[in-house]
Amino acid sequence: MTYPARAAPSLDVGIPPPELGDTTSELGLPSFPHHRATLRLSEKFSFSLFLVPSSPVFRAFFFLPDSSKHKRFDLGLEDVLIPHVDAKGAKNSGVFLIHGPDEHRHREEEGRLRNKIRADHEKALGEAKEKLRKSREEIRAEIQTEKNKVVQEMKTKEKKTPPPVPIPNLVGINGGDPEDNDIREKREKIKEMMKHAWDNYKTYGWGHNELRPIAKKGHSTNIFGSSQMGATIVDALDTLYIMGLHAEFLDGQRWIEDNLDFSVNSEVSVFEVNIRFIGGLLAAYYLSGEEIFKSKAVQLAEKLLPAFNTPTGIPWTMVNLKSGVGRNWGWASAGSSILAEFGTLHMEFVHLSYLTGDLVYYKKVMHIRKLLRKMNRPNGLYPNYLNPRTGRWGQYHTSVGGLGDSFYEYLLKAWLMSDKTDHEARRMYDDAIEAIEKHLIKKSRGGLVFIGDWRNGHLEKKMEHLACFAGGMFALGADGSRMDKAGHYLELGAEIARTCHESYDRTALKLGPESFKFDGAVEAVAVRQAEKYYILRPEVIETYWYLWRFTHDSKMEAVADRTKASLLAETDSKYLPLGAVNTEASPSACVQIKQHQTFQGNPACSMKAAAQKDDSSPVFCVTLGRTID
Repeated sequence: MTYPARAAPSLDVGIPPPELGDTTSELGLPSFPHHRATLRLSEKFSFSLFLVPSSPVFRAFFFLPDSSKHKRFDLGLEDVLIPHVDAKGAKNSGVFLIHGPDEHRHREEEGRLRNKIRADHEKALGEAKEKLRKSREEIRAEIQTEKNKVVQEMKTKEKKTPPPVPIPNLVGINGGDPEDNDIREKREKIKEMMKHAWDNYKTYGWGHNELRPIAKKGHSTNIFGSSQMGATIVDALDTLYIMGLHAEFLDGQRWIEDNLDFSVNSEVSVFEVNIRFIGGLLAAYYLSGEEIFKSKAVQLAEKLLPAFNTPTGIPWTMVNLKSGVGRNWGWASAGSSILAEFGTLHMEFVHLSYLTGDLVYYKKVMHIRKLLRKMNRPNGLYPNYLNPRTGRWGQYHTSVGGLGDSFYEYLLKAWLMSDKTDHEARRMYDDAIEAIEKHLIKKSRGGLVFIGDWRNGHLEKKMEHLACFAGGMFALGADGSRMDKAGHYLELGAEIARTCHESYDRTALKLGPESFKFDGAVEAVAVRQAEKYYILRPEVIETYWYLWRFTHDSKMEAVADRTKASLLAETDSKYLPLGAVNTEASPSACVQIKQHQTFQGNPACSMKAAAQKDDSSPVFCVTLGRTID
């Protein structure tokens, strides 16, 4: 069976195709409608689908350059990098003289450059082809290796070696006994006072942070949280060891091994925990070599690190040991951090980095120093308050007493601890004490040199007991001072010691008040009742000790011994805080010291009455810190 020939349909709708007859085949199936002159809608749509994606291909075929032109564009460096110009071109012809008479040499250099780029191009192309042949896993592994290499290089570049910290040799208590019988007896008396205080603490307050000596029970202020962390034990260890009280030292060590736990839900002071716990543990480690002390110090330091998670890196005052949440006191200039607190972390944190090899501790405290160094200081003075959110100073209040004191002490001791190589710390210390001497240190009408507080551009003529430590600090920093002023600072330290001694000597009990004024005829005397209490602060004795070490002036030893005698006479060996140092009549009032050195008198309680109740009333020794009840 034959079929008639079929003509292709024309796309020209103006010329109809010839008639082809019936569209039904002999099999009864419809045949192609040859008589139509147009395409159906579905056929147009199908044709469009083919035409649209094909059009870029046709455009690329006709309009892109051929391979020879592409090669010239890619490798014709003489036209791309160094255009050929006429070496003899006229000055005004628009043709610049590039090659000059050394055109041949330049063309050789041009050829070498062209060959190098071609070789680099071919090498890169080969590497790309090689990578395409590798599996995804191999490529990912190579990328990760390169990434790790870059990260390691960055860490090595950023790593800074902290200033050297001379590690002390372990010391003992053998030898060094004084030949003078009088000195030997005095030293034994101090040791007896220490043991008396320790034994009573162990009896009535073992494991508690502090002790109420009259109530005979454990106690804790909110600077150590509500948990029993044995602050007294940790803070006393180095004193026990140096005094040769090794049985007592071992009792403390065993308690720390079995009971000291930092995973408690307690909010603590970063500053207080650092100087008393971390400082105490590190001192015990260096003295005894027992690893438990180092281990506990590192555990606690890790718990303090979240306090540094502030916008500026200036740590919060308080931190929860369990949650890591930090905060500041509302009273501290609208929630600012305090200079004496965040500025008194340096020595312990630097030692932690050396003992662990982890620079995180060193970097935290160096960041604080870097920020302080760059900040503008009014009159060269460091205000006591710094906002950890904004990085701006709070209230313009500068003090060498409370809120500022130990910041300056740590600058000097950081320099000494580095074997005098931390020159930045020394410069900051020198700058600070020059501003302090210019604006805060004055001489009274009676010839007493005192250190006042600077408040918003005005000097407050009142000196705190806490500021009495500065006499020893000036003596300690005399060596290495600028412009050969060692003699000047040693003399200044002695003048401060004299003033602080007068604040003791002008009271009825010969024990110094919390602060004392220099106002007209009133000099080195506490005026307000809230300033007359004595809470076993060590700053005056500390200054006596430094000056005796540097000068061997027997007067320093004598006044220190008189202070000890006054303490024993008024407290009957109980070392209790006194509420009124200017009151001659007995009994003297006991005081209850609360947070921030506020207090309330207890007129029903007296030193002698307390002694009559029980001769073994427990208390903690002045050597180990503040006693409160």
